[in-house]
Amino acid sequence: MALRACPHGYRQPLISAVDFTKSPSRSFRFSVRSSMPDSGQSRKLVLEVKEKLAKDHGSLPAGKYGRDDEEMILWFLKDRKFSVDEAVGKLTKAIKWRQEFRVSDLTEESVESVAKTGKSYVHDSFDVHGRPVLLVVASNHFPGVHAPEDDQKLCAFLIEKALRMLPPGKDDILGVIDLRNFSTANADVKFLTFLFDVFYYYYPRRLGEVLFVEAPFVFKPFWQLAKPLLKSYASLARFCSVETVRKEYFTEETVPGIFND
Repeated sequence: MALRACPHGYRQPLISAVDFTKSPSRSFRFSVRSSMPDSGQSRKLVLEVKEKLAKDHGSLPAGKYGRDDEEMILWFLKDRKFSVDEAVGKLTKAIKWRQEFRVSDLTEESVESVAKTGKSYVHDSFDVHGRPVLLVVASNHFPGVHAPEDDQKLCAFLIEKALRMLPPGKDDILGVIDLRNFSTANADVKFLTFLFDVFYYYYPRRLGEVLFVEAPFVFKPFWQLAKPLLKSYASLARFCSVETVRKEYFTEETVPGIFND
């Protein structure tokens, strides 16, 4: 899994109680396509991708989030530094996943049995940077209680919900993982890897930062196991305290209730 070059200046992780790891060094790739084309060139590249998808992948669905969705095509072009072939490859995979996973059919009712555990939900307020917030309460997640597919559907539904909340001019969301009361019974490397895969392959450039809040010592071996699987995505993680979340990411009026205990 490789991250795009030129990340948004993410902070180095702030380790609070446990020094899990230093943030990995970032590698920057330079390309003749690394600069943003003008509107005319961008339009031409969008049409080129659109034509390739229609010619080589005509069986893919059309319409919103389909092979002719020009807004989606432009987003993936930006993610792939305007490489047409790379954008086509990544779009093909994303569109097939949306079709097979039936993302458009996911509703509150279809994920209700998993959502009522309180393991994950979208906060009703933005952070101080105007980003929608996806909250995960790790101590409420027990692998095996629900089918992995059900957990994955909840994940996709909540990402879609958060993205629909994006205000004008904002492109990414904040992930907050509450690790208080985390135990080995909650550890799920497979799902954590799925989560980051989803953001890389199907929702590129949408995850701005992930906060691991109050990570206990027992989380250390889990993180050491998961981090190599996440590769460069691990640089999005910041370990911090509840106090940091309150002071740096929210106001008194918008801080999630779980951090007011």
